[in-house]
Amino acid sequence: MFEKKTIHGAYFALTAYLFWGFMPIYFKAVGHVSPLEILVQRILWSVVLLFGILVYTKQLGKLKISRKKLGLLFLSALLLTCNWLIFIYAIVNDNIVETSLGYFINPLLSVLLGMVFLRERLRPLQWIALATAFSGIMFQLVYYGAIPWIALSLAFSFGFYGLIRKKLSLHSIAGLALETLMVAPLAMMALAWIYLQGELKFGSIDLKTDLLLISAGFVTSFPLLCFAAGISRLSLTASAMFQYLAPSVSLLIAVMMYGEPFGTDRVITFSCIWVALVVFTIEAILHHRRIQRQRAFPAI
Repeated sequence: MFEKKTIHGAYFALTAYLFWGFMPIYFKAVGHVSPLEILVQRILWSVVLLFGILVYTKQLGKLKISRKKLGLLFLSALLLTCNWLIFIYAIVNDNIVETSLGYFINPLLSVLLGMVFLRERLRPLQWIALATAFSGIMFQLVYYGAIPWIALSLAFSFGFYGLIRKKLSLHSIAGLALETLMVAPLAMMALAWIYLQGELKFGSIDLKTDLLLISAGFVTSFPLLCFAAGISRLSLTASAMFQYLAPSVSLLIAVMMYGEPFGTDRVITFSCIWVALVVFTIEAILHHRRIQRQRAFPAI
């Protein structure tokens, strides 16, 4: 029974991360729409679909949140909105490779944020992993004379978002529904501004564009539902193994489908990040097994 549950969890997690990995194809398909309007449509249609899911599954009660947490929730909503906008902007402007770099960096950054804000102690191999990743970023700085701001912006915005969501302890679907609802008024104002500028593409180009923009709610919600189903059936170590799948798929799409450059400089940077992730993952597995042994055979 346990094995069957784990297998189902792996299928759900695989579906979620593969979907996220292929997501650049969707945003490329609506690349003729401005990143701001794509973001606005994504927020508004996500509100509709997420609340529809909560009504259908009879989970509206999960939307309850204390007043003390509203400020943090609004901050997490703003961070998520910024993350989405940067991601969309990067893809539309042929920077998928850098978005994948950002999401490769993210797990390492999350460990660092845990140390700074949650007072978690880093183990020696974790320090080595962080130092290796940092050397890759520094190489980019020296080679280009500029920081890879898209990658770092994505990593930091999502890293802080994850940190806040961990403190809020919200239901995954209900939490995202509340976040999108909180920024929906801003999205409506942005939509009105785009319309007044005469640049609104929704309803003014063709049916295909309209359907693609409407499907933004599905593109946002479907992988999240699969992720929630998968994470509840897998161990923390097993689920962590899947998180590198999405940026790997995105990187392949960027190079093989859209011909983005991946020269020696990026090979060096990505190699540093990949080595860091290998060290980080091996250390996490060994640490998890050590904890399991200690629980199974406690010291007398």
